[in-house]
Amino acid sequence: MFQKVLISDDFGSINQGVLNVLEQLGIPDVQQVQYCDDAYLQIKSALKNKDPFDLFITDLNFKIDHREQKYSSGEAIIEQLKKEVPQLKIIVYSVEDRLQKVRQLVNQLEISAYVCKGRNGLVELSKAITAVDDDHLFLSPQIEQALQPKNDLEIDDYDIELLKYLALGHPKETISALFKNTGVSPSSLSSIEKRQSKLFIQFSANNAAHLIGIVKDLGLI
Repeated sequence: MFQKVLISDDFGSINQGVLNVLEQLGIPDVQQVQYCDDAYLQIKSALKNKDPFDLFITDLNFKIDHREQKYSSGEAIIEQLKKEVPQLKIIVYSVEDRLQKVRQLVNQLEISAYVCKGRNGLVELSKAITAVDDDHLFLSPQIEQALQPKNDLEIDDYDIELLKYLALGHPKETISALFKNTGVSPSSLSSIEKRQSKLFIQFSANNAAHLIGIVKDLGLI
C-alpha cells in the first residue's frame, strides 16, 4: 500500500473525508494543501529530498481568491507533473463527470483513477486507491463508459464553451468577441455560426433555446 500521499482540495471538509479514507487504509504519511501551486512545490521538494510522494489525489476545480496562482486548476497541475514526475500516480476526485474530460485525462495525461464526488464518492475513492496500488485503472461507475468509443452526441471543449455562452443569452457577435479576447479559436462570426448550425443538426434542435435544453438534459453542460 502507498506510504506517502498528498491531497489537494480547496475545501477542508473534503480533505477531511479523504484523510479518513487514507487513515482507514493504513497509509502513514498523508499531507494536504488547498492550492495547486503548493501541491507542485511539495511534490518537487519531496522529490529533491529523495522522499517522494507515492500518490497525488486532486480536485479539478479550485475557487479563485486573492492569491495569484501559476496553476489554477487540477488539470493544469496534472499536466505539469506528468511532464516532470511521470512516475507519480494521480487520482482525480471531482464533481466533474463529463465523459470527454474523463477520457482526456485518462488517455492524454494518463491519470491512474477518476473518482466522482458524491454519495458514494469516499467508498469509491477507497476502492480506487487499492486498485491503483495494484497498478489497475479505476473509474467511478457513472463514468466507466468514458473509454468506450465516442457516440454521436458527444461534443468537444469548444462546443461546450459555445453552448455555455448561448445558455447565458449572448448573441453570436458577443461570443465572437469573447472568444477573441480569451484566445479561443476559431473566433470568427462565420465559424461560430457554422458550429452552431452543426450542433442544431447533431442534436435535432429547432433553435438555440431548444439546443440548450437538449444538451442540459444530457448533462453536457
